[in-house]
Amino acid sequence: MAFQWKTKEKLTELLTKLVEYDSITGSEGEATFPEYVYYLLKDLDYYQQEPEHLTLHPIKDGRRFLTALVKKPGASKTIVLLSHFDVVDVQDYGDLKHLAFRPRELTNMFTMRKELLSDPVKTELETGDWLFGRGTMDMKAGLTVQIAMLERAMAGEFDGNLLLLTVPDEEANSSGMLAACEILNQLKKTHGLEYETCVNSEPMFTRYPNDQNYYIYTGSIGKILAGFFCYGKETHVGEPFSGLNATAMSAEISRLLELNEEYCEKAGDEVTPPPTCLLQKDLKDEYSVQIPHLSVSLYNLLIMRRPLSEVHTMLKKTALAAAEGIEKKYLQKAKAFSDLVSYQPDPLKVTVLSYKELFELAIEKAGRQEVERRIVNLTASMGGLDDRSLSIQIAAELSGLCKEQSPMIVLFYAPPYYPAVSSAGDERIEKTASDLKEYAKMTYNISLESINYFPGLSDLSFFQLKEGEESMSDLMDSMPLYGKQYTLPIKAIKNLNMPVINVGPVGRDAHQWTERVHLPYTFEKLPDLLAFTIQSIFKEPA
Repeated sequence: MAFQWKTKEKLTELLTKLVEYDSITGSEGEATFPEYVYYLLKDLDYYQQEPEHLTLHPIKDGRRFLTALVKKPGASKTIVLLSHFDVVDVQDYGDLKHLAFRPRELTNMFTMRKELLSDPVKTELETGDWLFGRGTMDMKAGLTVQIAMLERAMAGEFDGNLLLLTVPDEEANSSGMLAACEILNQLKKTHGLEYETCVNSEPMFTRYPNDQNYYIYTGSIGKILAGFFCYGKETHVGEPFSGLNATAMSAEISRLLELNEEYCEKAGDEVTPPPTCLLQKDLKDEYSVQIPHLSVSLYNLLIMRRPLSEVHTMLKKTALAAAEGIEKKYLQKAKAFSDLVSYQPDPLKVTVLSYKELFELAIEKAGRQEVERRIVNLTASMGGLDDRSLSIQIAAELSGLCKEQSPMIVLFYAPPYYPAVSSAGDERIEKTASDLKEYAKMTYNISLESINYFPGLSDLSFFQLKEGEESMSDLMDSMPLYGKQYTLPIKAIKNLNMPVINVGPVGRDAHQWTERVHLPYTFEKLPDLLAFTIQSIFKEPA
């Protein structure tokens, strides 16, 4: 058969077309992008003969994901090729925003405005080997090469079936992948598939500045989003010791948790970054001389092997330590002020609760029906909020219902949650990775380094679930939206339960305005390396 997408030139042309179709998370472009890919594949001879193997699947909010199956006659063994097609916003491009989705024009513009670029970026630009633009690296180059693998499968190159799965919303809540879990199980039954492995093609991430190494990944790092809702005590600024400023409470939590190395986790020579704050604000809607008595902060925590129950315990201890620090500092400042104004300071007591404990207190006070009514009404009236904001509002509502507990710190969790996954110990994946490294060295003189956990977060997290339900309950029970707007399809994921590996392109600066992909590696070497990976998996015994 004649290949449409086999040469570097044709693959670069396909990538350019995919990037030019902007698909920012939550945009109209993201909603319609899978239809573009559908029609790109629809006219291929294989899908003219097997149209039921190419399908668009809706998710609850109207967005869609695409599956494209290439079935080898008589074969059941199947590899899932995973990708996402959404990209992050382009505000960071500044006055070049209009070129963010025009990779050739943007690359040319950079050659004329080199003064904008750092020396390392400028050096790579001058080689002529890099294509710039939003989505070039993350991750439409990976999708491009996976489409090329479908063509090879149509030509009978592999000893099994390929199922392309490309999803929206990976950059936000992974709602596309969460919906796809059940569809993958349905396709397994419908077409008699036996899933061997999920192969993702996220780009390589550098581990440190100017890292020139090449990586493959046999797992993906996990993530939780921990929230601390602080309910202080309102007062006029003229009487600050009659209340407690919630921003001071958040500040103490930040002091204890931000970049705290005790939360770093080590697995071999891989280390998780320490926690860092993604959001911190007070909840006053307008200026006044009342101190802010409500504040919230959200912290990103990355995990590998540490059980969720242990993480929850650590966070609760940090909240308790913050409460003690707040009490001590308040009393210290009050005593210092009492030396200037004669009065007897009263000690302060800060309560620490998990959201589960707050929920139970609210039910005890107002009854389950009233608590559920408030949550339903709040969700209905604020349905336009994202999951983080809505989680905060629910925590605020129940804290207000139980304000006699104030001042208080409420530990809660917000979506998304990414389970850590790893194929370490899986003989087939370890043999495949070893063979791939040997092949890359022998064929291209490239030294691939195998890493247990892809550090950039990915939808590979939803192909395995090794965490026990009891351990997960600490997180789920304190997640205000769990079982409502956000649910993890635990049964579907456990039914999939397949090993994973990531073999992807070389890129730089994901989520930055200098995002770029290395064309010689990505479109001259990667297609061969990915094809080798696929064939190796099919040949290895289960």
